[in-house]
Amino acid sequence: MPIGFDEIQLEKLPVGKIVALKFRGKVSKADYEEFVPQIEYLMKGDAKIRLLIELHDFEGWTAGAMWEDTKFAARHFNDIERLAVVGEARWERSMTTFIKAFTMAAVKYFDMQNVDQAHQWIREKE
Repeated sequence: MPIGFDEIQLEKLPVGKIVALKFRGKVSKADYEEFVPQIEYLMKGDAKIRLLIELHDFEGWTAGAMWEDTKFAARHFNDIERLAVVGEARWERSMTTFIKAFTMAAVKYFDMQNVDQAHQWIREKE
């Protein structure tokens, strides 16, 4: 069974910590159980993080994954400074608009062909 969580990368820059996540297929609760502790470890202390999420052939979430995502958003409403979502489908752009209600982060969507712009935006100083 393919997993939805594909890769996590950490980059430390003068602007702070950047966490890049790649998802492929359908994301499950088990995927969240794998990557959320890693992200929460990086959030210890007062430093906010920036998230860059790339969605490749993304099929959405299982019900358990949606619940885990909701809990993560509630716990970390103010812990993410910027959130860039890079996707391939129109519904993913709409999903980004929905996300804005669950975070204080600046949220921006980029089409896959603009992935370089997403990387640039997530690294920009305020």
